Amino acid sequence: MAHDTLTYAPAKPRLEAWLIDAAFLGLLLLAFVGVQPFAERNPATDLQMGPYTATGGGDWVRQAFYAAVFLSIGAVAFFRKGLGLVKAVPPMILVTLLWCAVTALWATAPDVAVRRAGLAFVVAISTFLCVDTIGAERSFRIWWFVLAGVLIVNWLSIPLVHQSVHLPGEQDVGLVGDWRGLYFHKNIAGAVCAVSALVFGFSAVKSKSWIDIVFCLAAIGFTVMTKSKTSLGLLFVAFAIGFTYRFAWRRDLDRMIVGIAALLFVFLFAAFIAVDADAISRMLEDPNEFTGRSAIWAAELAFIADHPLLGSGFGTFADSGTLSPLHNYVAGSWVEQVAHGHSGYLQLLVTIGGIGFVLTILACVAVPLWQFWQKRGGDLNRTAMLFAIFVFIVLHNFLESDFLEGDSPAWMSFLLMLAFLRAPQTERVS
Repeated sequence: MAHDTLTYAPAKPRLEAWLIDAAFLGLLLLAFVGVQPFAERNPATDLQMGPYTATGGGDWVRQAFYAAVFLSIGAVAFFRKGLGLVKAVPPMILVTLLWCAVTALWATAPDVAVRRAGLAFVVAISTFLCVDTIGAERSFRIWWFVLAGVLIVNWLSIPLVHQSVHLPGEQDVGLVGDWRGLYFHKNIAGAVCAVSALVFGFSAVKSKSWIDIVFCLAAIGFTVMTKSKTSLGLLFVAFAIGFTYRFAWRRDLDRMIVGIAALLFVFLFAAFIAVDADAISRMLEDPNEFTGRSAIWAAELAFIADHPLLGSGFGTFADSGTLSPLHNYVAGSWVEQVAHGHSGYLQLLVTIGGIGFVLTILACVAVPLWQFWQKRGGDLNRTAMLFAIFVFIVLHNFLESDFLEGDSPAWMSFLLMLAFLRAPQTERVS
């Protein structure tokens, strides 16, 4: 009997490790690949006939996968840490998610708000529990392989898959010919490839591996071919700021100089906006600027002025058809086909109001910034990579909507960044 005990005792920990690894891999594949890769676009509306319907209905297959992943992750985390597992989740993130769910009480489509708040909760909690339970180093390696696999599939799909580029017949003819790989839209592909380039680029600095270098260049190349101007421009900004952080945070004096320079830049930028407010206003009113964003922003601002505190309810902005909160703020019915608000900050104000906006900014911008400022020692290259991803997503939200976007790849990347940032300094990600 003693021999049997020695033989079989290690099996349970190995089973737990396999289960949590498999669940984390499943979570990443759901977010970065989805259940409908290479989905066909409806040429009449530019909408996907997939995960959500026009009235916010969910895809039950997708929901079942997420439920299985969440239960698996939660079971292993609880077995290992007990009630201590709640420490893996940043308190401000938890408060923000709870507020998102509360907004269903006054939402015009409460069922949509509840479903999408539930998805946001499952994805966020699962991510933090996985990184905390598996460990930062192993979690990062799994993410690295997923990003590498997605990048390889994207490149191979261009000559092999008809739907991997935007095809003639698009409502926006400017999209025709742009690469989108396995994603629904070139802007999603661009954001994923930009984040991948940051991951592979900083990994290459640490590892000096030709594999990381090749993947970094391939990710940059695919970003270029998507013609996603926002992602491409911000990619190099994020690289520059990330490397500045990497070298400046070695000494307190350098860190202080960079901090003062950043504050000066913010001040000068705000002054520029104030001085040229009229010119910027005229530019935003031009429907030819920003690929139609100006009309969406104008409608969002009008709604926010009427509903400054509570918003319309979480998740009710996009893919909700006539239930869209902006439906009465625009001429015509084009808003029924809008997939997102083209500004994460304005979309937050529309859907979860000023209260939710403040909570989100605290959770996603203020607290992480303070953590980055305090970071010293440990794997500085890792922290610089995380800071580059942080900068990219925060700036990306000025022109696209990523914050709290359920299981979008950009939001998942941001959640992973937050989870790795909380990891002990003794753990090495790259």
